Amino acid sequence: MVPIAKTPPDIYHEDEARGELTRWTALLKEFKKVHGGHSPDFIARSPGRVNIIGEHIDYSLFPVLPMAIHADTLVAVRVPAWKEKKPKGEGEFTITIANFDSEKFPQETFTFPNDSDIPIDAATHAWTNYFKAGLRGAYEFLRKKSWKEFEPRDMEVLVYGTVPPAGGLSSSAAIVTASALAVLYAHGHTDVNKIDLTRMAIESERAVGVNSGGMDQAASVMSKMGSALYVEFAPSLSVSQVKFPDKYPRCVFMIAQSFVKADKKVSGPFHYNLRVVECTLAALVLLRFLYNKHFPEEPFPDPLGQDDSPLNLSLGTVFRKFWAQLSIQGKNLEDVPQGERVNEIARLEYFIDKVLPEAFPNQAYSKEEIAAIHGVDVAYLDDNYIKKRFSVTAEKFRLRDRAKHVFTETLRVHEFMELLKNGIDEKTTPDKLNLQLGDLMNQSQISCRDDFDCSTPDLDLICMHARNAGSYGSRLTGAGWGGATVHLVPETKVDAVRSILEDQYYKNLRVDNKALTAEQTRDAVIVSRPGSGSTVFPLDPRADYIGHWSTLARSTD
Repeated sequence: MVPIAKTPPDIYHEDEARGELTRWTALLKEFKKVHGGHSPDFIARSPGRVNIIGEHIDYSLFPVLPMAIHADTLVAVRVPAWKEKKPKGEGEFTITIANFDSEKFPQETFTFPNDSDIPIDAATHAWTNYFKAGLRGAYEFLRKKSWKEFEPRDMEVLVYGTVPPAGGLSSSAAIVTASALAVLYAHGHTDVNKIDLTRMAIESERAVGVNSGGMDQAASVMSKMGSALYVEFAPSLSVSQVKFPDKYPRCVFMIAQSFVKADKKVSGPFHYNLRVVECTLAALVLLRFLYNKHFPEEPFPDPLGQDDSPLNLSLGTVFRKFWAQLSIQGKNLEDVPQGERVNEIARLEYFIDKVLPEAFPNQAYSKEEIAAIHGVDVAYLDDNYIKKRFSVTAEKFRLRDRAKHVFTETLRVHEFMELLKNGIDEKTTPDKLNLQLGDLMNQSQISCRDDFDCSTPDLDLICMHARNAGSYGSRLTGAGWGGATVHLVPETKVDAVRSILEDQYYKNLRVDNKALTAEQTRDAVIVSRPGSGSTVFPLDPRADYIGHWSTLARSTD
């Protein structure tokens, strides 16, 4: 279940508590200011995330390794009593939502019929769409749970986020997840299952215009302080906590911003959403190839609705289906690893070395060529994949490179986990382990740059400088095309990495034709530790939180 916090410091690392108490106090003061002197009933909180390794493979239903970060979204909510607004049973509800940064994100009030599906105009880039997405997902869940008894409540809302928008740290998942959690809690659903909330948030964010895979939401909801999170999507969503060795030389993860905006929604037609389509089309071509070659007498499975990926067919499903079918038929093909005990690494290596080169003889394919391979017309591809959710822009689809990245990146995730599982022993010193982990991160960056084409010169430059200053491994994190980078750095090299990035990158950087401020430069590079996931903090109407937290913040060392 999503935990209920007793005090804000329970949510953060000890040295973060003072700043957060000050921030939470400011949130309560601002809530009173914008909502007629009233105090909120509770605060829902969900963090951003940094992905350590496993980029762009969650929507192919392969495992990933992210961790929650300190930065988060707070959603403070007051639910007016029925008598304050209107009698229970009237046919509409009203939500007034404000943002702590009111200049950038203006206040809105919207009223919907009680039976509304919460319309969201994905073509309009409004910040409140993310709250509406969480609202819609929560209402769909509550209607299924309560059926006719569910009745939406009026809500007064204030949002305060510290995850940089379009910064590669999943600000969108943080606000959608926190919003969905807040709506559930506001309607009396106080025992919130983490898996339910994660699934709800995944589907909700897709309504905003992004074919989200699920890593961001899982990390935001299910992380625990001090641990990274190994997330698996098949056969069902599951997570396990992962700790890194605490041996000298101790390592930390540093996050460095590029200040290149990476908005998945805005650039979706030719970046993020296009990659989802390319990976899905690659799965379609691969499925056809495998059945034609290995199971020609078997009926070809209907590719529609195969799984819960954004377009309902993924490379992960095709991969697992092949091995399952091979086992059922008892086939013993040359160079194919056999037996139930054959590990995932061997099977991935077989696909990378043997299957992909033959399945994709060309680097890129037109949709006419893909339709011919699959034996359908172009309209079928448009309706079921290319334009199914959100239209994308491309004349050619680079299926071979995209599939290569997905399978090699999945292999790197498994190898990363194997290294952590085996840990440190007589043959593996801490330095050797860190070098091996870092090498996998570096390989990931190369693949993101060359095979998935989601890096930028700025990201490449940051990674190069960080490695030169002592980072074991450096790579982009998040969708790419800007945003943030993540670096595995020994504690003794943190200052050196920060210094070289300030001198070689940030000093001469211009954002909107302006040099970075001292505050921007200071906050551009941070040391990140695994943070906690979603939580709710109920507020006692009799308590003086503003006075208490202000005093506590001043007294906290």
